Amino acid sequence: MTRQELINTIKTKQSFLCIGLDTDLTKIPEFLLEFEDPIFEFNKRIIDATHDLCVAYKPNIAFYECHGSKGWDSLKKTMEYIPKGIFTIADAKRGDIGNTSTFYAKTFFEYLNFDSVTVAPYMGIDSVTPFLEFENKWVILLALTSNQGALDFQFMTDSQGEKLYEKVIRKSSLWAGNDRLMYVVGATRGESIGEVRKCAPDSFFLVPGVGAQGGSLQDVAKFGLTKDCGLLVNSSRAILYAGSDENFAVAARNEAKKVQLEMAGILQKGNF
Repeated sequence: MTRQELINTIKTKQSFLCIGLDTDLTKIPEFLLEFEDPIFEFNKRIIDATHDLCVAYKPNIAFYECHGSKGWDSLKKTMEYIPKGIFTIADAKRGDIGNTSTFYAKTFFEYLNFDSVTVAPYMGIDSVTPFLEFENKWVILLALTSNQGALDFQFMTDSQGEKLYEKVIRKSSLWAGNDRLMYVVGATRGESIGEVRKCAPDSFFLVPGVGAQGGSLQDVAKFGLTKDCGLLVNSSRAILYAGSDENFAVAARNEAKKVQLEMAGILQKGNF
């Protein structure tokens, strides 16, 4: 998916909602366990209930690969079921050099046909560029995350006062343009989103941490919104597990609708 296609989808749906398909067999409604593929059945119903309200789906790969070949089958079926025109994110956080990254890229871009993959930048340019060799595919680089351990390294400063996450953005912006490169920026650090936005004024941010993790959608928009929206805000647990009985998909839709309506209001205020 191109940048303009993504922007058009956001405008049409008046939404910048990304739904994380972090499907946990211990949390899905018990009746689904009777199905041949409970993970896919859960995802299918979530997608049916929410595809008109979101612009992206983000399966967290760990929730699938822990089940071995069955989990990979569930993931592939899920990817094939997601309607065309919805941006897809492989939340894999891969990062290695040379052929290893190339084969990671082939897995997610060719075999599974994702639009994008999250990548860890620690090993530098030769761990990222193999992902950028695939046409119309995106790299979403970890920049400033929302976990407590982010404080261990990401805010470290050099002798010129530049923070590590700032250095990551500045350096990586030389590898690709904002039509191929996004950044992960955690929602639980509202004002920090504004600082990241100064470093990457026109880039899209994938923003986790809204919903169950306590991030504020209004703060994210206040500090991160651009003329092209520039945001994909992810919600996983708050939507997926809004209900626990046979009507779980209805509950998920109701929760997603609340978020979408709030997003529509934000976009309308910004004349988007």
